[in-house]
Amino acid sequence: MSIAVLALQGAFAEHCQMLARLGAEPFLVRNRADWQRPCDGLVIPGGESTAMLRIIRDLDLCEPVRAAIRGGLPVLGTCAGLIMLDAGHLDTMHIRVRRNAYGRQLGSFATEGEFRGVGRIPMTFIRAPYITELGPGATELASVDGHIVAAREGRQVVTAFHPELGDDTRVHRYFLDLCRS
Repeated sequence: MSIAVLALQGAFAEHCQMLARLGAEPFLVRNRADWQRPCDGLVIPGGESTAMLRIIRDLDLCEPVRAAIRGGLPVLGTCAGLIMLDAGHLDTMHIRVRRNAYGRQLGSFATEGEFRGVGRIPMTFIRAPYITELGPGATELASVDGHIVAAREGRQVVTAFHPELGDDTRVHRYFLDLCRS
């Protein structure tokens, strides 16, 4: 299974390592030519969402990525990747997001929480957002302290935390199962 990983910022290498551990074949997308390669899914990692959106627009990737997701391409968005899919950005997922909801870098933390369909998992938050509103078709997958930190809509899965920064592979396995379906 071939998984595209948007490699503009953030922990894209860690996502690739996690996907490879699970038997997938990740490849990096850094430009329009990379995006032409067929894939079974897409990972949008963390980073700075405003900069990432500007970069994908400058690279002429915004519309092709949006069209592929709207056409049913499975996608996993983590942290800034979550923000990238919301109504104010790529607009593929019916969610509203509060950026940097937990504060600055010093507000970063790790905890454990229940992830629907997966179980109790470790969650690492780094200048993380959370979801303030779920629209039609979007369902909560996890919450921490009353805030939604993971959701799914169709074949789109988002997390406010970084599942790629630990050893637990279950969120990525959940995503790959979605790619197979």
